[in-house]
Amino acid sequence: MAPSRPVWSGQIRLALVSVPVKLYSATRSSAKLSFHQIHEPSGKRIRYEKVVPGMGPVERDDIVKGYEVEKGKYVLVSDEDIDEIKIEAKKTLELVQFVDACEIDPIYFDRPYYVVPDDDLSEDAFRVLRDALRHTGKVGLGQFVMRGREYIAALKPCGSGLMVETLRFKDELHRASPYFSSLSDEESDEELLSFAEELIERKSAPFKADAFRDRYNEALKELVERKAKGRKPEVAVDEDTSDDSNVVDLMAALKKSLGEKGGSGGKSGGSRSSSKRANASAGKQSSASKGKSTGTKSGSSKGSSGGKSASGSTQAKSSGSAKTKTRRTKKSTEKAA
Repeated sequence: MAPSRPVWSGQIRLALVSVPVKLYSATRSSAKLSFHQIHEPSGKRIRYEKVVPGMGPVERDDIVKGYEVEKGKYVLVSDEDIDEIKIEAKKTLELVQFVDACEIDPIYFDRPYYVVPDDDLSEDAFRVLRDALRHTGKVGLGQFVMRGREYIAALKPCGSGLMVETLRFKDELHRASPYFSSLSDEESDEELLSFAEELIERKSAPFKADAFRDRYNEALKELVERKAKGRKPEVAVDEDTSDDSNVVDLMAALKKSLGEKGGSGGKSGGSRSSSKRANASAGKQSSASKGKSTGTKSGSSKGSSGGKSASGSTQAKSSGSAKTKTRRTKKSTEKAA
């Protein structure tokens, strides 16, 4: 037996087959702690009144819906006007398309609802629809009206029953590209990427919803209980020891997360990519050394031949100088005679 009142009653239609069903909310708003506004001096709850400026409070029966077409000008719409709108989807969810579940981007999903057959007569058709969706791995899509607005519905198996998840319309979402436009197209460093992938692999596990708790909500409940009993609330100490600095050594952080010490590489592609870089670097250094060695030998041979040329020119200058002195001695002897 369903534990709450249905939020919608109607029929799911597939071609000529109609299945009467009821929808129940799959979420509980009561799970979250909520507060009221209280007037502290008197301890009484704050109440809000519906008022018209210059007139004061008004009666509930005098309030209608209105759409602003210009500043301060409204088109009034009554509940009777809305009820006269003829949309078959108000009581019928017609399945018009089937897709693989992975084709729907999670950003479109809004709220889940359990779907149950409306009576015993509709149970057979309900069971066939559920099993057909499960065997094909498909999700049924359609539209229906609930609580005064139209929704896209995704119908899929859920346990022994069915579930409808309402989807957002495309114009309800912001485009993602403006938010990511400042990000460059630069590829991630291979070594950093391998460490990150290894860390993800180590922390991979089947999803279990009960492994996650709303610790903030639990702390609020404990605070309220202590104050209700007249006890002094305990101050929780945030044990987050992360560095508040914006400058992060990503490599050191990833290695520390993997439990590595002394900067040694991991088993995955990080060590392989670093060894490739080391080999490439060694190759470059070897080529540079060979280039320098060749340059040195060439410079030496040039210097040697340069030295020989200089020596030859010096000898020539000495020989010429001796011949000039001999001629001068002969001339001096002739004059003296």
